Amino acid sequence: MAMTKPAPRPVNPRFSSGPCAKPPTFTLDSLSDAPLGRSHRAAIGKAKLKAAIEETRDLLGVPAEYRIGIVPASDTGAYEMAMWTMLGARPAELLAWESFGAGWVTDAVKQLKIDAVTRTAEYGEIVDLTTVDWDRDVCFTWNGTTSGVRVPNGDAIPADRQGLTLCDATSAAFAMDLPWDKLDVTTFSWQKVLGGEAAHGMLILSPRAVERLETYTPAWPLPKIFRLTSKGKLNEGIFQGETINTPSMLCVEDYLQCLAWARSVGGLTGLIARADANAQAIHDFCAARDWIDNLAADPAIRSNTSVCLKFTDPAIKDGAAFAKAVAKRLEAEGVALDIGAYRDAPPGLRIWCGATVELADIEALLPWIDWAYHAEIAAQSQAA
Repeated sequence: MAMTKPAPRPVNPRFSSGPCAKPPTFTLDSLSDAPLGRSHRAAIGKAKLKAAIEETRDLLGVPAEYRIGIVPASDTGAYEMAMWTMLGARPAELLAWESFGAGWVTDAVKQLKIDAVTRTAEYGEIVDLTTVDWDRDVCFTWNGTTSGVRVPNGDAIPADRQGLTLCDATSAAFAMDLPWDKLDVTTFSWQKVLGGEAAHGMLILSPRAVERLETYTPAWPLPKIFRLTSKGKLNEGIFQGETINTPSMLCVEDYLQCLAWARSVGGLTGLIARADANAQAIHDFCAARDWIDNLAADPAIRSNTSVCLKFTDPAIKDGAAFAKAVAKRLEAEGVALDIGAYRDAPPGLRIWCGATVELADIEALLPWIDWAYHAEIAAQSQAA
């Protein structure tokens, strides 16, 4: 069926899952207060870093007794730091339902060689959390960025667990309600839900995680950028804005502006509502068509940020080539950039629906997906 190209176009066609779209009000002029050319250890630098930590605490509702630190190397650096400094004290369980979770399994089992049980699920699914032994240290992603699934809640995590929970929440923080009493280590990066600039990670530690750091010394050597303690005590300076290495004050300023924007749209409640509305528009679109569907079959575990879709038309001969062709058509029209499925994931589309994306842009994109699908089906028929 031939289709006419839709008239409306997204104002902002950036639907990448990371780095994600900047907040709608972003301008380069908003970064003019960044203390460029100044030391991050000067009073102004420390004040900016401390403000980033405290604003994060306030917006996310992180308990006062939890520590929040800014660390190197994005979410990856933050999560690696947690694994290398805390794992090995007791047996562990490693949960993986997408590529990044699988990466943590590789690091823990092959690099650190810890005693671990590994539980995996196919893309679009998560493991049965009721079967997990939470008296072990448990590593998992809250939201599977590459598979479009999320942990629905923290109900399966017992309050009286003996092990630590190490949660990679990089595409969940600021878009989902995280149960802090169930999380001992939580990491994320600025370039995800709030659309900040890359290269900086956030590490959030519960009192139980701090206790582990102060009572356990790993058997392996730790690089400088992983060292969170000194003489058996937590380096509290890291959690006051005294970073281990030199941060970009331009990125810090950008993150502060992202946090200010988040507050302007209603804080965490407003951010979650924006992401939910964006994702729901896509869910409704798929429900009305028999050729496209959410990769996550169970609505209870569908992500509201990294929405992953699959083409279900049996007439499609090569799913990977078809999905790439659709994404290419959309990019050529300038209506959607970077929405191909992650390289390790099943063929399809991945549309970022975090709060920095406007609902109007999602709604403008969807008819274009309709058009691109039918255009590619027609092209496939002609080639046959």
